[in-house]
Amino acid sequence: MRDLPDRDLGAWLAAQIEEASAAGIAATVSRLIRDGTLGPGTKLPTVRDLAPRLHVGPGTVSAAWRALREQRFVEGGGRAGMRITGTVGGPSPLRYTNITRYWNHDTLNLSRAVPDPALLPDLAKALQHSLTDPLLHSYDVEPISEPLREAVEATWPFPAEAWMCSRGGYDGLLGLISTSVVAGETVAVEEPATPRLLDILDHVGARVLPVPVDDQGPMPEHLAEALTHKPVAFIYEPRNSAWAGATITPERQTVLAGLLESADLIIIEDDGWGPLAPQPYHGVGALLPHKSVLVCSYSKSHSPDLRIGVIGGAADPVERARVYRHFGDGWTSRILQGALAWMLTDPESQAAVSRAAEVYTERRERFAALLRERGLEVRGGDNLALWVPVLSEVQAMLVMASHGIATIGVSSSYARRGTQGVRVVTANDIPELDKVADVIALAAQAI
Repeated sequence: MRDLPDRDLGAWLAAQIEEASAAGIAATVSRLIRDGTLGPGTKLPTVRDLAPRLHVGPGTVSAAWRALREQRFVEGGGRAGMRITGTVGGPSPLRYTNITRYWNHDTLNLSRAVPDPALLPDLAKALQHSLTDPLLHSYDVEPISEPLREAVEATWPFPAEAWMCSRGGYDGLLGLISTSVVAGETVAVEEPATPRLLDILDHVGARVLPVPVDDQGPMPEHLAEALTHKPVAFIYEPRNSAWAGATITPERQTVLAGLLESADLIIIEDDGWGPLAPQPYHGVGALLPHKSVLVCSYSKSHSPDLRIGVIGGAADPVERARVYRHFGDGWTSRILQGALAWMLTDPESQAAVSRAAEVYTERRERFAALLRERGLEVRGGDNLALWVPVLSEVQAMLVMASHGIATIGVSSSYARRGTQGVRVVTANDIPELDKVADVIALAAQAI
């Protein structure tokens, strides 16, 4: 089929389509891809060619191609046309695609900002305590357990109209964005952003408006420009941003709130560090609580396997996310919620989290000092990783891979073309740190 002229393929494909709607066209083409009739690399007919054959408008065919592209069945567009991909189809987070299964078992993985298991609080007592919950084994659907709500409310930075527990921070962001953003709507996002956030926005079909950050957070002049395009949401990290290490200052908080106060949008704050964050919170939500929602993850501070994020803020967006979750599991395990609630108020657990924050700071600063001694400029603020500028991102990662070191490029955190660099995780105790620093310095010069 790949060798047929475009005109012949258009006639053949039109004959296969029984329902000439966007959904019908997409369904037929996806079936032909799945059964192998249309193979990888096949160029689809143009909108101008196929639409008159089906006696429909160009918008109908365009909508079908868009649906197939969102499901990763096809790629391309514009004058180059659409081609069948080599994948099995289905939505996937392209920036976050995990390739670790291809790595050798002794690869030094510095690509993922995961906590050191040795520094996490002891879960044994917490889980034992959670088993005494009188609602254990209940099928009652609660957005958040009462013990957890009470524990987090005591430290929440602004009054929340509604609460919800999610399966981690990104699950919370997915629920909020999926129910507050319609495909084609514009969303303002701080840049650099986390790759997974950009994947979520791609998944819902949002148009991303980048808002560059400096050390004090999103830059006011760029946010002001973004607001002229009337975004339906503004998403940013109020402290220790995952890629730039930026933290909102009180002065920046006031300016940003002044810009956002009259805008018709929701403000989504993503806090991936929670109790680990060494800097105080000065997010916009404290000044504009009626239009803000904070998503706080406890994976890095208390355990990734808890799979818990807490959402608190304006009632409407939280309620939409709560109802949306009823398509799936409906609620988070009360056992896990109870364990986190207990640790948030247990003195020993609190001390363990504080100690972990100190150790992470020591490791990051030591690594940064070694890289600076080798002439490298590093960024990263107070999070679990450093950002190292390089001449060529791809070549730098290849050099490090040849030495058994895996990192991730920072270009994946930009909606458009961004800075060349690699992110190096410093959370865990890295063996032979001086040698690793030598390799990174070498890789940074590769072209």
